Amino acid sequence: MALYQDVIMAGFGGQGVMLIGNLLAYAGMNAGLNVTYIPVYGPEMRGGTANCTVVVSDEDIGSPIIQRPKSLIVMNQPSLDKFQPRLEDGGVQVLNTSLVDAAQAEARVRTVAVPANDIADKLGNTKMANMVALGAYVRATGVVDLEVVKKSLTSVISAHYSHLIPKNAEALQAGFDHAG
Repeated sequence: MALYQDVIMAGFGGQGVMLIGNLLAYAGMNAGLNVTYIPVYGPEMRGGTANCTVVVSDEDIGSPIIQRPKSLIVMNQPSLDKFQPRLEDGGVQVLNTSLVDAAQAEARVRTVAVPANDIADKLGNTKMANMVALGAYVRATGVVDLEVVKKSLTSVISAHYSHLIPKNAEALQAGFDHAG
């Protein structure tokens, strides 16, 4: 069976949405899959809604542009408002319920509610909420193996910050476990 998964990851600038998009792209490549990654930069980096798209497939990818995504990672309420209507029926959305009202999730999609900020706080750093959300996404979609994602952390975290890799791996695992 062919593997094809696309996702729009969205939140406000500073939540690390671009980092987890890049991480998922590297994990896909490290798993021997074809990937595309498109970050959206601009004034969003100053606190507005920032997003990126990732496509992972075991076949050639026809276009990196996603009109009706199969999945979403939503880190804040404005991102839910903007992207949920585009999510295809039966798609999967991971909601950071620390900042998003899960009651606004549409019944036509499968919602994985993860209090990512709260889980990251318990791990000692709220900035890892993005990793918690990505771990939950990996569990919900099975897009790649979680261990491949953890090993790919070295591709997106510079050597200067390599001491943060174990905590980020722990955050990925916490999100994965929460979604189970």
